[in-house]
Amino acid sequence: MEKIKVFLSDPQVLFREGIHFTLSAEEDFEVTGESTNNEEAFAFIETNPPNIVIMNIKDGKDGPTVTRRIKRNFPSVSVMLVVDKDEEDMLFLAAKCGASAYLTKDIDPEYLLDLIRVVAQGSQPIIESLLMPTLASRILEEFEATSPLREQLSNVMSHLSSRESEILSSITAGNDIEQIGASLGCDEETIRKTLRSILIKLAANDQARAVIELAHKGLPSTAPSVDYSMKYVTKKEFDEFKETLSEHFRSLISESHKII
Repeated sequence: MEKIKVFLSDPQVLFREGIHFTLSAEEDFEVTGESTNNEEAFAFIETNPPNIVIMNIKDGKDGPTVTRRIKRNFPSVSVMLVVDKDEEDMLFLAAKCGASAYLTKDIDPEYLLDLIRVVAQGSQPIIESLLMPTLASRILEEFEATSPLREQLSNVMSHLSSRESEILSSITAGNDIEQIGASLGCDEETIRKTLRSILIKLAANDQARAVIELAHKGLPSTAPSVDYSMKYVTKKEFDEFKETLSEHFRSLISESHKII
């Protein structure tokens, strides 16, 4: 049986060793390496990609930034982000950047093993977080905030379908899966597939926005300034920016793989 290869990155030695010990007791796991920070983790992944990376969301180069790099360069590698305590802001960041799972440091060892196994099979347990009304509301707001840029970059930015919006709105209103299914005429499997699609679009927009912002930072000082708060960009501002960006975009995309 081929083992599930796991790489560990966390500044706390005892936490890393605790996970290492737990995984070593199981026949289906292999810990391929450890690091104290996420930048070291990415350097290792470049030479020896594991199946799963478990890393701290805050340490060194922050977890979301390194997660974007991993998912862009090694899409088959799944990322599980660790936090010291359960916080909605951290959960939202983990969902946006493409992490498959989100866990706290007080996680039960048996649950951790189950979680890693389902992630190794291609599942994204973080999808369950979208069933939280407050998080569903934030995701709706995120797509609304990016709509001005999407109108100008329709071939780059993703948008929610009407059904996806309906499901998120229903969750925001406090409905559970059974209630959503009854009101929208769909089964639980369809709802979960839709939530997975929403997560994929959310992460894709996060990746696109990071690259665009990086590209703009790398433009000459004469390039027009564009406000990436996503609230409003005039057509003139964007046209001027796009004209300058087109001359530099290819080289900057290549450089972004080294920076992000």
